[in-house]
Amino acid sequence: MFAQVPLFPEQASTYAAEVDALFFFLIAVSVFFSLLIAIAVVHFAIKYRRRSETERPKAIAGSLRLEIAWTVIPLAIVLIIFYWAARVFFQWATPPDDAIEVYVVAKQWMWKMQHLSGQREINQLHVPVDRPVKLTMISQDVIHSFFVPAFRIHQDVLPGRYTTVWFQATKPGRYHLFCSQFCGTGHSDMIGEVIVMEKESFQAWLESQAEGSPASAGRKLFQKLQCVSCHSADARARAPVLEEIFGKQVPLADGRSVVADISYLRESILNPEAKIAAGFQPIMPSFQGQVNEEELLQLIAFLRTLRAGQTPRRVEDAEPPQATPANAKPKEPTP
Repeated sequence: MFAQVPLFPEQASTYAAEVDALFFFLIAVSVFFSLLIAIAVVHFAIKYRRRSETERPKAIAGSLRLEIAWTVIPLAIVLIIFYWAARVFFQWATPPDDAIEVYVVAKQWMWKMQHLSGQREINQLHVPVDRPVKLTMISQDVIHSFFVPAFRIHQDVLPGRYTTVWFQATKPGRYHLFCSQFCGTGHSDMIGEVIVMEKESFQAWLESQAEGSPASAGRKLFQKLQCVSCHSADARARAPVLEEIFGKQVPLADGRSVVADISYLRESILNPEAKIAAGFQPIMPSFQGQVNEEELLQLIAFLRTLRAGQTPRRVEDAEPPQATPANAKPKEPTP
């Protein structure tokens, strides 16, 4: 009778079962103590009711055992809940090193996805089964929230700040994707789906959707914006060398140091004077308003893959085309 009335979404990720178990434990504890308190209130109201106007109740002596019991038992239950919830949180907040990474840009009212191999999607996300997937997300306008009930993932997507979440799907299929944060008049239309595929099918999909990677697009943008004129990685460089900078400590002019992660790189592009690298002058202009969130992710993807000796050359350093003498005879076509 109730088979067609599911109370909860199906469990389709590696930590969905543990999230549900914690949830049911919290419900059980709440119901147990709610009933216990309600029954105690009714019992004591009847037992110790005043039966006449002249009746004077007897003084009740305290009980050390009772005081210890109702202090230690709730404390033990709360510590169990804390440990359990912390374990689930750290599992949820620590993506595996081998996770597939996908960039997500939220905007009114759509989800824009891009795989590191270049495939782009709107309101859809194709992923392989039994493989961890890490989402690096940012909003282009207002606060959104990435919610896939079947995976038990729910993460706010904020303007001006990267947030991450990861999951590992365990069942092929199509799963609803919602924005759970009211984001404007088109909020109800900001829906999508996560399509979980077998590994062979996913590989075939990747090959059929082949596009230029974010890193290659970032390289072109790096040259278009003339970044190489200062970040030239040679003796004439007026700005830090960016080769293999990602993930390393960057010493700052004020004596501090900071890790060159995606947030630092984004801030350095939009607000370069916020953290000035040691040994350099604050000469870099801000690119605020000149690049959108997708282009910022492309630039960061390029910097993440930039290895020693791979910095693009300055335009003036490129070899000029060989001039053709005016009296040169045209070559005969090859038969």
